[in-house]
Amino acid sequence: MITRLQPGPLREWGLGLVAGVFAFAGSAVAGTPGESCLVIADPTERLACFDREIGAAARGPADRAQSPQPSPVSPVAPVAASPAASAPSLLDAAWGFAPDSRKAYVRLYQPNYLLFARYTDDVNTSPYEPLFDAFAEDGDFEDVEAKFQLSFKGRLLTTEDRRWGLWFAYTQQSQWQLYSEDISRPFRETNYMPELFGSFRPGIELGSFRWNVLNFGYTHQSNGRADPISRSWDRLFVEAGIERDDFAIVARAWTRIEPSNYEDDNPDITDYLGHGQVTALYRWRDNTFTLMGRGNLDTGKGAAQFSWTSRPLLGPLRAHFQLFSGYGESLIDYDWNQTTVGLGVTLNESL
Repeated sequence: MITRLQPGPLREWGLGLVAGVFAFAGSAVAGTPGESCLVIADPTERLACFDREIGAAARGPADRAQSPQPSPVSPVAPVAASPAASAPSLLDAAWGFAPDSRKAYVRLYQPNYLLFARYTDDVNTSPYEPLFDAFAEDGDFEDVEAKFQLSFKGRLLTTEDRRWGLWFAYTQQSQWQLYSEDISRPFRETNYMPELFGSFRPGIELGSFRWNVLNFGYTHQSNGRADPISRSWDRLFVEAGIERDDFAIVARAWTRIEPSNYEDDNPDITDYLGHGQVTALYRWRDNTFTLMGRGNLDTGKGAAQFSWTSRPLLGPLRAHFQLFSGYGESLIDYDWNQTTVGLGVTLNESL
């Protein structure tokens, strides 16, 4: 008696097994599902690939044809760094011409330095002789002394684009007989110079240079002494600065305001200090070299000063070398010709 296999669960299971075997054989020929995913390094992308491949194999060819195909994974291109904003020029940085600079602030102005030792080839004692005679003191100054300068400026007002500004400034320079123990180490001379001026950025191309600053205002300078060693003068000035890369030239011209209500302590001061000065500055590998010249063409008298400022050595401190020759290293020496050389430290260079 032959018994036929009736349709039922067992038959359906057998047919499914046969279909599974054929499906496995077909996938083996085509490649194991997910095999191509093994080469993907990124874990997230690799997992997504396995989900797609194995899920597609389980759904069958008809479902795969209907399902949207994922776009091929492309290697992630590195994001190009945005170009750094160009650094402000020497003059723009010195005068806060950047549009995003603060409207009102205080910063360093002329070099703030301390010369531990400054030597002169000709000590000027003549202005002090009346004092020494009156107090029966010895006026034998040492030819080596300390010298320091403090200087800052502040912007009071400015326009929205920062091209115009109103500034004040203060500079104080002192010559200190630090090594004159016999005369109690006095301050031989101290000069005080407040200034009030406007500043403008022309931004005009002049050949390979750019005219980036125009200042104009008033300055007073005095040594705060009484007769016979009182020295002072007042000036109106205009100043222009041009630059190219790491090189800048700043020229200042002035006219003296003649005193009217008191005796002039130094009526011939312009014969020695002239009517203007020119300063050239060059920055190289974070070292700064500065050369200043001034004088009076009619009298043939004037002065020159060279300075070198090193890169930072200790925090903000830099080495500072200064060589001066001519008239007017200080007000008390305005008519005294000498050559001095000094070495010390500074917080900032000119500008």
